[in-house]
Amino acid sequence: MKLTHIEHIGIAVKNLDESIRFYEDVLGLACYAVEEVKDQKVKTAFFKLGDTKIELLESTDPGGPIGKFIEKKGEGVHHLAFAVDGIEKALVTLQEKGIQLVDQQPRKGAEGLDIAFLHPKSTGGVLTELCEDKNKS
Repeated sequence: MKLTHIEHIGIAVKNLDESIRFYEDVLGLACYAVEEVKDQKVKTAFFKLGDTKIELLESTDPGGPIGKFIEKKGEGVHHLAFAVDGIEKALVTLQEKGIQLVDQQPRKGAEGLDIAFLHPKSTGGVLTELCEDKNKS
């Protein structure tokens, strides 16, 4: 398995617009994309800092994963995402090493990336996401 860099840090927020203002007005970052991922019941906003992105996540449904996360833990860091070459092979390798997978197969995520999550019970309590951009040259 070859990780190439931290793809993004996912942060659960209650109000996307207010959070965008903080990152733009206080931290001086520019939001370059806002997108809804309907099957994940989430609206996202992205900022780039070097090679790493920050993904803000606002639930579009209280019963969705981000809605449940905020209800249980409040706002804050939700997951850490790594870019990987060969996501399907990486999942097989991780499962062979005893890592519990949330996603057995990759699915489409924000920005058109193929994504898969690893269960925090197997990753030291950190929800971990693998991402692969199959459209990059």
